[in-house]
Amino acid sequence: MDWTSIVVALITGGLAFLGVLAANRKTGALIAYRIDQLEAKVDKHNHFAERMPVIEEQIKVANHRIDDLERKVDT
Repeated sequence: MDWTSIVVALITGGLAFLGVLAANRKTGALIAYRIDQLEAKVDKHNHFAERMPVIEEQIKVANHRIDDLERKVDT
């Protein structure tokens, strides 16, 4: 076995390793971005879920007021 083959194999292996590192870095960045987007959607949903009981209570009060007004008009 001559030294040229060993050097070529080491260079090829090193470049392949650098390629794998670059690909993993890019994939990691994409995963982090997608997780951030998903967290934003979850936060938006949670905010909506917190507001729904308030809106339901306001609708309930409005319906009672409408019922009271209808009773006054009917009498």
